[in-house]
Amino acid sequence: MVTVARLKSAKRAVINAHTRPDNRKAITQVVTTLAPMAMLWWAAAWLAGRSVWLTAGAALLIGLFVLRAFVLMHECGHRSLFRGVRLNAAFGFTFGVLTGMPQYVWSRRHDFHHATNGDWEKYRGALNTFSVAEYEALTEGQRRSYRRSRSIWLAPVAGFVYLIFNPRFTWLKGNIGLLGHLIAAKRSRPGSSIRELAAGYKSGQWESWEAWRHMSWNNLAVLSLWALMSWAVGPLLFFPVYVLSVSLAGAGGLVLFTVQHNFNHSYASATRGWDYDAAALHGTSFLILPRWLNWMTANIGYHHVHHLSARIPNYCLVRCHDDHQALFTDVTRIRLAEVPGALRNILWDTDARRIISLAEWDSAKARAAAP
Repeated sequence: MVTVARLKSAKRAVINAHTRPDNRKAITQVVTTLAPMAMLWWAAAWLAGRSVWLTAGAALLIGLFVLRAFVLMHECGHRSLFRGVRLNAAFGFTFGVLTGMPQYVWSRRHDFHHATNGDWEKYRGALNTFSVAEYEALTEGQRRSYRRSRSIWLAPVAGFVYLIFNPRFTWLKGNIGLLGHLIAAKRSRPGSSIRELAAGYKSGQWESWEAWRHMSWNNLAVLSLWALMSWAVGPLLFFPVYVLSVSLAGAGGLVLFTVQHNFNHSYASATRGWDYDAAALHGTSFLILPRWLNWMTANIGYHHVHHLSARIPNYCLVRCHDDHQALFTDVTRIRLAEVPGALRNILWDTDARRIISLAEWDSAKARAAAP
């Protein structure tokens, strides 16, 4: 068994050996993402009048490359794809437009996940996992709703909301609130400048004016891209293909993220007693994916290495794992066929400090009720 203490003692040397961004590898990943995506859009437009099914097939492939673009956007947020800050920022913004997600804002929130990985008191994951006590306090109808909302079959709907609807809606809602505030404030303080009046606005949609600026540029670029693509291929082709591909990409991303932290007996501590390295070793999974899917997801399945240090570029994760396999023998392996089963672990057992399935909870309740 690999102890957390052993991981801690070797961690610094492991990280230092594998945190060297390579601009040539990074630009290769960019080109092998953007070029196929462009060609697939051309193919979808060419196939549109010939075969609905082949057009749908092109949309599915576009969705895979949108998922790859999202993972590379995530890399840029960690500043690990390229060596320079500017290149990471530029391509992070580009991938954020292609995926529909304001990269700067998303990355700041994702940094919080990394800083608190395994501390389920502070961060409950993509599914907002309930504790056992919270679940037991629900009515039977609320429990059914909780279970249904975490079904893998609803993942495309969640992907649509996550990548297409929410980023546009929150930005519009925040700006409508800002406009209302400015109108009301200008009436009461006509001599004040717009900048002074805006400074007094507190929004629930953004944390700072820097975040608002990034959200605004992202949304303006996304809406411009929608208009350009509608003009180029027609809105009746563009929007169905776009919605299908991006929703499926969002579904894939949410499922991947969830099973990397929600699996049977995954480490799930309260803040008191939480240990970052214990969470990396026992609270993060290693997804055993086919080679083509590892490529498509930029090796994000090596999530245990990624949580050892987010500074390790995605193209270094496999080598880092292979060079230090002895450190990762206790990491939970999840194969592709086991993903649906892992998604059934949707309760946080605060006493045992781990994630459990509803089946385990039912079994524990039955044993407690037995004479």
